[in-house]
Amino acid sequence: MNPFLLGLRAVVAAFSFLTVLPFGRLVALDGRDVARGSVLFPAVGAAIGALTGSAAWLLGDQLPPMLAAALAVAVGAAVTGALHLDGLADCADGFGARTPEDRLRVMRDHTNGTYGGTALVLDLLIRVGVLAALAGTREALVFSVVAGALSRTAGPLLAVALPYAQDRPGAGEALSSHPSQPRAAAALVVGGSIAFACIAPDSAAYAAALVAAAVVTTLVGWTSRRRLGGVTGDVMGAASELVELAVLVALVWVA
Repeated sequence: MNPFLLGLRAVVAAFSFLTVLPFGRLVALDGRDVARGSVLFPAVGAAIGALTGSAAWLLGDQLPPMLAAALAVAVGAAVTGALHLDGLADCADGFGARTPEDRLRVMRDHTNGTYGGTALVLDLLIRVGVLAALAGTREALVFSVVAGALSRTAGPLLAVALPYAQDRPGAGEALSSHPSQPRAAAALVVGGSIAFACIAPDSAAYAAALVAAAVVTTLVGWTSRRRLGGVTGDVMGAASELVELAVLVALVWVA
C-alpha cells in the first residue's frame, strides 16, 4: 500500500482508538492500523490534554476553581469516552481476585465493584484538585498537554514488554498482536519531545514528569505481570490514566 495512505490510516486509527471522535467512519481499520498508529498516541494524548487544559485555563477566569476543574475533567472524559477510567476501574476490581483466571474474568465483567468505584472516585478527586490548583493559568494547558502526551506512551511500551494475558480478543490485542520495539521507542520519543517542547526550560519539571511516567508505567507493568501473567487493554488504559495523574501531580508539586 502507498506509504502516504498507510500514514493516513495510522493517524485515523490513533484518533479512533483513543477518542470517540468519528474518525473511524472514514475508512475501515484493523489491528495493524492501530499498531502503526500507536506511534502517534502521544500526539493524540497531547491534543486531548490541550482540550482539558484549555477548558481549565479559560473557565478558571469565569468560575470558581473547583467548578472550572470539574468541567475541564468532564470535557476530557467526554472526548475519550472515559476509556482509561474504565480500564482503571476494571483493574482495581480484578486485581483483588485470588487467581489470574479469576482476575481476568472479573476484568471482563464491566460492572464496577467496590474497588473499581473507589479507584474512580479517588482518581477524579485528585484530578479535579490538581486542575483546580491550576485553573485560570497557562500552566493548566501546558501541564495537561505534557501529562496527556507522556501518558499515552504507556500502552505501546507495555504491549512490547509483556505478553497479552486475555484468552479472547480485546482492545489491547491490537497492540499486543503486532508488537514493535521500534514503534514503542518512537512513541516514547514523540511523547518525550512534546513534553520537552512544553516545559524544557524548567529542567526540574521535565525531570519530574519523566520520572513520574517511568515509575508508574514500571509499577503497573510489574503488578500486571505478577497478578495476570501479562497485559490487557484494561491494564494499558489504567496505566495511561495513572501516568497522566502522576505527571500532573508531579508538575504541580515542583511548579
